[in-house]
Amino acid sequence: MKIGVFAVLFGDQPFEETLDYLVEQGVEAVEIGTGAYPGNAHCDPIALLNNATRLTAFKQAIDQRGLLLSALSCHGNPLHPDEEIAQRHHAVFLDTVALAQRLEVETVVTFSGCPGGHPNATQPNWIVAPWPPEFAAMLDWQWQERVTPYWEGTARACKAAGVRVAIEMHPNFVVYNPETMLRLSGLAPGVIGCNFDPSHMFWQGINPVAAIRALGDRIYHVHAKDCRIDAANTAVNGVLDGKSYTKELERSWIFRTVGYGHDALVWKDIVSTLRLVGYDGALSIEHEDSLMSGAEGLKKAIAFLRDVVITQPKGDAYWA
Repeated sequence: MKIGVFAVLFGDQPFEETLDYLVEQGVEAVEIGTGAYPGNAHCDPIALLNNATRLTAFKQAIDQRGLLLSALSCHGNPLHPDEEIAQRHHAVFLDTVALAQRLEVETVVTFSGCPGGHPNATQPNWIVAPWPPEFAAMLDWQWQERVTPYWEGTARACKAAGVRVAIEMHPNFVVYNPETMLRLSGLAPGVIGCNFDPSHMFWQGINPVAAIRALGDRIYHVHAKDCRIDAANTAVNGVLDGKSYTKELERSWIFRTVGYGHDALVWKDIVSTLRLVGYDGALSIEHEDSLMSGAEGLKKAIAFLRDVVITQPKGDAYWA
């Protein structure tokens, strides 16, 4: 496995300076945002697709530094009931798939999306309980009329391009846990898989190791991000929390740099189980820790992961 970084952390810095800095820190892989919610500060797909010289320079900047481009990421909501938002995010996704094909990048990361609850809705509707009964009916409608048709068609485009889509399980979207991930993946096996982020499992009360075992070879990409559960606040309010991420003392949980939410043994179990199910790609550090700067969080995450990652190929002799 390789230690990687989701480079949107450095969206305000020049691209090649960012790559140089990451190499200096010992990073081996980079994940690059191409639009939608992460933005496209370092990578505008249309600009690169329309200019062969710029496309070549972009690829060379990564290759010459010995970095692996682990994924292109355009987390968005292509099922948004606001048609303008849905079309914009869908277009970004298709452009990203086309760019991944040109760059020979296997994986594009995004969200599953979340539609409204009926044809005339104007806002997404994340449904997590079947009662009152109209909510169960809305959930069925979402999958039958929006989720399934969209992803069956989109998966065909991905397959034609030779690109896999890695869906990040995230609350407020229709795919948020292994059960919903497996349901979506079943629409296009081998094309739709998972971007596994343990932090989103931790705060839902899901054991990441059990989740990895359930998902198996459907895991196409992995984020290295932690989550700290506040036992006192959770005991009173549970894990569902709509307060601002900056209200750290009041929240039931907050995102943390790896090692600051769960100890090394937990992360070693995660990494070892990823290896057991056949994953040997990047652990892409995603910094969303509001208690430390991006630079500090990155350095601490790299130092922590160096003792956690498994780099030797499975099957090597024990004395090698």
